[in-house]
Amino acid sequence: MTAIKRNRTREVRIGSIAIGAEHPIAVQSMTATKTPNVDATVEQIQQLSKAGADIIRVAVDSNKDASALNEIAAQVDANLSVDLQENYRLASVVAPHVQKLRYNPGHLYHHERDKPWQEKVAFLVETAREHDCAIRVGVNCGSVDPEKVDKYDPNDSISPMLESAIEHCEYLESLGFERFCVSLKDSDPAKVVEVNQRFAEKRPDIPLHLGVTEAGMPPDGVIKTRIAFEQLIGRGMGDTIRVSLTVPNDRKFEEIEAGRGILEDIANGRVRSVVDFNMSGLNIISCPSCSRVENEAFVELAGQVKQMSAYAKQYDLTIAVMGCRVNGPGETDDADLGLWCAPNFVNLKKGTESLGAYPYDEILSRLKQELDTLIDQKFSG
Repeated sequence: MTAIKRNRTREVRIGSIAIGAEHPIAVQSMTATKTPNVDATVEQIQQLSKAGADIIRVAVDSNKDASALNEIAAQVDANLSVDLQENYRLASVVAPHVQKLRYNPGHLYHHERDKPWQEKVAFLVETAREHDCAIRVGVNCGSVDPEKVDKYDPNDSISPMLESAIEHCEYLESLGFERFCVSLKDSDPAKVVEVNQRFAEKRPDIPLHLGVTEAGMPPDGVIKTRIAFEQLIGRGMGDTIRVSLTVPNDRKFEEIEAGRGILEDIANGRVRSVVDFNMSGLNIISCPSCSRVENEAFVELAGQVKQMSAYAKQYDLTIAVMGCRVNGPGETDDADLGLWCAPNFVNLKKGTESLGAYPYDEILSRLKQELDTLIDQKFSG
């Protein structure tokens, strides 16, 4: 067995641990409980910590969420990362109680639209400095900076992500802030490998958080993630990881177990994947269960979609099942058929085209109609 020589990234301290340099690869997860449910969220953080989580992310999208997170932090002994959504200003409320701030460059455009993103990032840096926090720049395939998307061919989803990440790294450093890491995620393992390789070639000094977003339900979600991790970690890239799975709340610890298992296998040379990413047949992607999910029936629905569509497994089609308004509208665009779940209904899409909204108890039959039609149109004869 040949020992893996990891990229010598710079050290970034996150609470009681550090990533980068020669530190062990950290394993993360994210709470799936509603953040304002303090007792349930504390219980889940304790569950994840017991399973071996080094960092635990909690979503904050309102003052109510922020207030709850402050109560939660007082009751747990864990390194907490706040997942800032559209409202970047909530960072100042929660930063005194967490160890890392995570922002998505594409989401900086949703609030105070006339204000340059640079001013918003400067605010986050000032807040992080004041409260001893690290930062993660989280670039996702379905919510990329719109100015970057418009510059490239619609079929090129990687270059906009890459440019956005590098631009934000350079701006953070221009402010004298280097305590940050970067993530570049897609639901396609091949794209995850390519975009992270290209980033590491340009910025080998910056720690990388690895993940396949919307990996889906186990075991498929673990397999997709393993494919990407084996290729990247095997080549020295990756300082912290998350296996994003669509599972019920009481099974979130499986993300930690899966991550630890993959790292152990890689370290011991038990590598199962190859460089060929020819993943033919029906592909179901679903976002990880997290506190942004607006109806917990989403997790059950994802399983029902997988079961219902099993008859179409030989067709090269993608069905996306998203749990909230953050991932839903954009990250279903590339799927042949997409569902994104609101509190009381499910939006149905065909590519970027909206096909309407349906009650949870009607969406499966409607989805099957569209799936049958699509199979006839694309594969008949």
